[in-house]
Amino acid sequence: MAYLFLVKPQPFSLVSFFLSSKRLSFREWSSDDAPLAISLWCNPLVTAHIGGPFSPEQASQRLQREIELGTASGLQYCPVFLTSGGTFVGCCGLRPYRPAQQVLELGFYLLPLHWGHGLATEAAHAVVSHAFSTLGAQGLFAGHQPSNAASERVLRRLGFRYTHDEHYEPTGLMHPSYMLRPGEYVAPESSG
Repeated sequence: MAYLFLVKPQPFSLVSFFLSSKRLSFREWSSDDAPLAISLWCNPLVTAHIGGPFSPEQASQRLQREIELGTASGLQYCPVFLTSGGTFVGCCGLRPYRPAQQVLELGFYLLPLHWGHGLATEAAHAVVSHAFSTLGAQGLFAGHQPSNAASERVLRRLGFRYTHDEHYEPTGLMHPSYMLRPGEYVAPESSG
């Protein structure tokens, strides 16, 4: 079952974004974003590899956890929008993984309409660059469900290297897991 919500968005020019790339803008989640969270985390195609689909209540709970994580750590899987027009694309961001070693976890989830356009790679590049240049991360961890070849391609394009399989509770599976260190990351060349 897919959930569709018509939301009257805040004028895009009034929204406070903290990160951007060529086509994308990032901001923090707010409690007003429940319709966006539900459209993302209740989508069975988006959540097929992470234990979904989820109910609207579960999506709202996930939103609340992201907001709380942002408050506690300054990190979250942030909502991402097309800079031109403000269309909601999905989320991409960071969370603590091994805080004592300054290793963060990268994650991204895009709505199916935006698959196949390079937006996941672009969003992840922006977040990886932010993690290393602004946050001073000493490493980034990422994993994916074993059959999710698209996520694997994105991680490899970013320079992540496979390190091990790790159990992921929501799916009950061993997920291929990767690391990226600052010296291994090569930012994409700017075309501007």
